[in-house]
Amino acid sequence: MMIQGAAYPAPNPRRVRMYLAEKGLSPAYADVDLQTAAHKAPGFVAKNSLGQVPTMELDDGTVIAESVAICRYFEALHPDPPLFGGTPVEQAKIEMWIRRIELQLMMPVSLYWVNAHPLTRSLRAQKYQEYGEAQKRRAIDRMRWLDREIAGRDFIAGDAFSIADIIAETTIDFAKFVGIPLPEEATALAAWRARMKQRPSFRA
Repeated sequence: MMIQGAAYPAPNPRRVRMYLAEKGLSPAYADVDLQTAAHKAPGFVAKNSLGQVPTMELDDGTVIAESVAICRYFEALHPDPPLFGGTPVEQAKIEMWIRRIELQLMMPVSLYWVNAHPLTRSLRAQKYQEYGEAQKRRAIDRMRWLDREIAGRDFIAGDAFSIADIIAETTIDFAKFVGIPLPEEATALAAWRARMKQRPSFRA
């Protein structure tokens, strides 16, 4: 088994590293150099046609891509501690929050990064600068929404730490990296992030 990911600040590979750290697992792992487009090389694309990380290849040659899918694979093998929920209600709520964070927050952050951030100008032609800037404003608005949603609870999806917290942390941290910090008034999110920083997996 080999997982190919990428170094910080790439958010999706970091999801997997944080998950594995929470589980106490250490499968073979190697970072791919995104700056040299190693993930677009023919050998890599032969495994993952989208040329994206993380990508996991099992010993029998099976390839599993997408960060949540990789984490689900390990969850099935190592269910304790449960990070995808233990009861049907917990599992449904965590799934709900995975989708919400990805669609409501990660998507506008990614669209700003691709379309309007200065660091991506050398990588691709940016034809939608105004659209990208609008996505930055949407990401900030979605942070305010998330702040209201989690007010009064310690974790994103309920009473226990879960994969939803990992996805939210890696998303918000990447947003900060690309120049979208938490709004000052998002005090519940700021307190939640302070709790996340106390977990050993935060440094994964």
